[in-house]
Amino acid sequence: MVKHLLSIAMVLSVFSTTPALGKVIHNERSLYRNILVEDQGDVRCLKFNVKRSKSSQSCIYKSDPQRLVFNYTKLLFSGLLMIDEPKNVLIIGLGGGTMSNALHQLFPQAHIDNVEIDPAVIKVARKYFAFFENERIKSVVQDGRIFVKRAAIKNKKYDWVILDAFNGDYIPEHLLTQEYLQEVKSVLTDDGIITANTFSISKLYEHESATYHQVFGNYFNVSNSKNSNRVILASANQLPTSEAIMKRINALGDTLSVFGVDIKAIEASMTSTQDVKDWPAETRILTDQYSPANLLNN
Repeated sequence: MVKHLLSIAMVLSVFSTTPALGKVIHNERSLYRNILVEDQGDVRCLKFNVKRSKSSQSCIYKSDPQRLVFNYTKLLFSGLLMIDEPKNVLIIGLGGGTMSNALHQLFPQAHIDNVEIDPAVIKVARKYFAFFENERIKSVVQDGRIFVKRAAIKNKKYDWVILDAFNGDYIPEHLLTQEYLQEVKSVLTDDGIITANTFSISKLYEHESATYHQVFGNYFNVSNSKNSNRVILASANQLPTSEAIMKRINALGDTLSVFGVDIKAIEASMTSTQDVKDWPAETRILTDQYSPANLLNN
């Protein structure tokens, strides 16, 4: 389909909610990328320069840090339509730490592990984006796949795993494969869920869709026509009923409004693969031996 043939570079425009020219208040070269923090009026953004393109990874309103800026971050809250009171949360990919901060406000007793491969990102999140840590909220400098492997060995379990490991303009290929998703599934509790931030216009869209379905069975796609964000919402168990989802919408509406999250609108943007499978039946699964990241460079 046409949307799958669009350049991955187009994704960058929807990730940036501020004009390209802003006041750079921090600039450094880490082991993995160029990191910038830019202010544009009331909005502060963490940006990565990768392969000569600049993408906003996380933004906050300085006057109202609770209110979320990015559409995709709001879509990640679709997970709360499938789970009540998560006690243990794993976030792969820190950005500015906005998701961790929001979940701590919602569930102050929850344990949150934030895994980020780049220590410079953690440092910047602390200094410029008020990333909050305490005895329940930890940050770990590690590759997301290695962390999950070690968590599985320790038999550690999570109620909610959030995959948000964008490296500037792509998702690392070893975090897209069937083997990795099976590892992630192994650290979920019996009713645990996963929300994965990804693209709806990626050239790997069909492969990615088929791979998630292979590992988790039917799942929800959460997206809308206004941008190219897609969140995959899957469960270690069966998907909730419409009645259960509606009950959670009614309970969450006022609570999430402070973050600028319209959970009812998010539910309206959810479709189940039980009803719509928008990839060919013969689509090849992404594996450690087959992960054609070169498609993203064409």
